[in-house]
Formats: sequence, C-alpha cells, structure tokens
Amino acid sequence: MKAQLLTWISVALSALAINRRWMTWNLFLAFIPVALSIWLFRLSRQRSILWWLGLLVFFAFLPNAPYVLTDILHLVYDIREGYSIWIITLVLVPLYLFFILGGFQAYVMSLINLGYYLHKQGKSHYILAVELITHALSAIGIYLGRFQRFNSWDLITQPDALADSIIDDLASKGPVLIIAITFVIVAALYWLMKQLSLGFLLRMRQKFSDRPLYDQRSEDTSARL
Repeated sequence: MKAQLLTWISVALSALAINRRWMTWNLFLAFIPVALSIWLFRLSRQRSILWWLGLLVFFAFLPNAPYVLTDILHLVYDIREGYSIWIITLVLVPLYLFFILGGFQAYVMSLINLGYYLHKQGKSHYILAVELITHALSAIGIYLGRFQRFNSWDLITQPDALADSIIDDLASKGPVLIIAITFVIVAALYWLMKQLSLGFLLRMRQKFSDRPLYDQRSEDTSARL
C-alpha cells in the first residue's frame, strides 16, 4: 500500500512538472494586461504619449488572457499519455480548471477596469460596443496564436507577416468560422464571469462599508468598483 501511494505521488508530481513551465508562462502573459489596465484605467490621471503606448501594449497582450481557453487541448494530450483515472480526476482536471479560470479571469478584470475608465470619462454608453469589439479582436488574436503561432510581440517583429496572415485568413471561410465561434464562446463566458465577478466585488464592498448593495443602475456597477 505504501509503495503504491508513493508511486501515485511520483506520477502526480511528474504530471504537474510537465505542465508547470508552459502554464506559468501563459498565466504570466495573461496577467500583463491586468497590470496594465490598473495603471491605464485606474491610476493614470492624464493621457500622455506613454499612456497611449501602454494602451497599444494592453490590446496587443490582451488576447493572451482568453487564449488559455484553447489550452484545454493540452489536457487531451495528457489524457492520451495513459495516466490513471485518479491522476486525471484529482490532479490534471483541477489543475487545468484553476489555470483556465485564472487566465480568463484576468481578461474579465482587464475589461472591467476598461469599463470603469469609460464610465469615468462619461462614455458609459460605449462600454458594450467596446467590449464586443474587444471580444472580436481577441478572437482574431486567439486564432493567430493557436493556428498561425504568432505572438503578441510579432506586432513589432513581424508586422508584415502578421498583416498578410490576417488578410488571408479573413478572406477564407474556415478561419472566419473558427474566429466567429471563438467570439461567441469568449463573449458568453465573459458575460457570465463578469456578472459573478461584479457580484462578488459588490458583496465585498458592502461587507466593508455601509453603502447599499445596489445604489445605482446596473450599467454603473463597474464604475463603483
């Protein structure tokens, strides 16, 4: 029994080690736009040249956050490696769930901060349109990253190749269909997780203050957080 337990632990640690490096890197990329969104949309007081450059970097790296949804493919590959049902159920599935939720939550918080900024600028009526456009751009970015293997920094290092790929892909039915499906998935999951996130944050705000939970219209919610 002891030997079997040690073997199980060894296999579990091996499964974790195989995924640790690329998961850590992808989560790092996913949280870059969160950090930028805090600076751009919460802390900055003026729109300088540096601010605009930061905004470009923000949108360049933003697709890395929802990109983690496609990393579920690695779980399929891991399952095919022949791990036992216990390793898959108790180690791999929770690991991937934590990883995917963490990465996508970074996307949600980034856009919540963007919505807060738009509201602060008196442009709350643009929030939904900006979110939808961002979902569309992220869907294109996810496709380019997963299928064409481009990275965010290729906007600087390979702008011509990236532009040519976008033009060719958008002229083909297959890539457009994939991008459209990705857009729907990202938009639906974003809406769901945004509601959960705002609900949680409002609960925390109410817990530590005497303000009513719903003291403004729902479209102003992100501006109060």
